[in-house]
Amino acid sequence: MPNAYVYTASGGSEVETFADLPRPVPGASEILIKVRAAGVNPVDWKKRTGFGPPRAPGPQFPVVFGGEASGIVEEVGPGVTDFAVGDEVFGNTSAGGYAEYTLLPVQITARKPADLSFVDAATLPIAAATAYDGVQQLALDPGATLVVIGAGGGVGIAAVQIAVHAGVVVIGVASAGKKALIESAGATHVESGAGVADRIAAAAPDGVDAIYDLVGGEALEAVAPVLTDPTKLITAADRETVARLGGSPVERKRNREVLDAVAALAVEGVLKPSVTRTFPLSQAPAALRLVEGGHAEGKIVIEVGP
Repeated sequence: MPNAYVYTASGGSEVETFADLPRPVPGASEILIKVRAAGVNPVDWKKRTGFGPPRAPGPQFPVVFGGEASGIVEEVGPGVTDFAVGDEVFGNTSAGGYAEYTLLPVQITARKPADLSFVDAATLPIAAATAYDGVQQLALDPGATLVVIGAGGGVGIAAVQIAVHAGVVVIGVASAGKKALIESAGATHVESGAGVADRIAAAAPDGVDAIYDLVGGEALEAVAPVLTDPTKLITAADRETVARLGGSPVERKRNREVLDAVAALAVEGVLKPSVTRTFPLSQAPAALRLVEGGHAEGKIVIEVGP
């Protein structure tokens, strides 16, 4: 029975397949987990297409999809003392999350709080941590106004919740269908599309202090003019455009401290992971198509095993 969902070359969905792979062996500073849940993110399908600058060495195919997972420690690598067999953990994967077993680097792995489900924990290492890093980077004072472009996606809705909790006034730009989700998180919804800058200006008559972009391209270009200080423009989606506009990419910390922070916010109820659909591993293609199509609301998660 196949135990992982992989891609066998760079390309479209035609290079995806299920595979029966050997159980990974943890190296130094790694742990092996039995996966309980894996988050699905846009970066998963983007990597399949060969997204990003060429790197040497290139990917070693087949590549297992997924960059974040939660589960139970099955084995620890040489010299690892931070975790033990049986620990419930979550973190960023080094061997792909759409699988029965995967490897986690210990420096970007944290213990899962007992009050946090495996499904919710699997949403935190990429989406919530990226949102947290960006909000921290902007360092806005309470009462400041932040525009989040792509506020209805996994990173966007997490950024909205974290910023609102910090006392920031948030305007969430997204499609009309995501209005209820954004407003439930405490933000003002502004519909994306033609005329979006005028709608933001009407919603923020005193001006905008910062923009957190999760979409890039034309959507970023359309909203950027509402901001007078381009140094308060950050993106997790489009480094080229943001550099041209005078802003900067989100500075990812990728450490256990951030994972602990977002987990604490989730347990407190401040950060609601907003999981809108879950799929079994056998339906990984459907989960990925939903995210790749750009129509997913909140977070999509693959539940791998009991």
